[in-house]
Amino acid sequence: MLVGHLEFMIAAVFTGAAIYINIAEQPARLQLDDRSLLAEWKPAYKRGYIMQASLVVVGGVLGLVAFLSTLEWRWLVGAVVLLANWPYTIYVIMPTNRRLMDTPPEDATAETRQMIRQWGILHAGRSALGLVATLMFLWAQR
Repeated sequence: MLVGHLEFMIAAVFTGAAIYINIAEQPARLQLDDRSLLAEWKPAYKRGYIMQASLVVVGGVLGLVAFLSTLEWRWLVGAVVLLANWPYTIYVIMPTNRRLMDTPPEDATAETRQMIRQWGILHAGRSALGLVATLMFLWAQR
């Protein structure tokens, strides 16, 4: 089923991007001084948000289409898990995002660094959700 293959591919791309942030981008940015760290995080976050939010929406919709086409419950579970990134981001990560976005880079301190460290830990939840959804879609393809 083409929709299922597309869904799996989009979930895998989302997951790869999320994991990349956790294992490559976040550790690299934490090597910067406080001001540069925040100055790098802000545009990286904005760009990543647009990309990852789009992948979640498209992937979630395709997962629902695959479910409605086949009535295979694993497509539905995968879609729900992938779409869970939205409420997870809004309710769990967004308070930290807002504080970081409201902080001018020249006002960055050790507390800012700690918030960005915490943000990385919270972002790992998005990586985990993506991985679970990807595995569900792989399983649904039988």
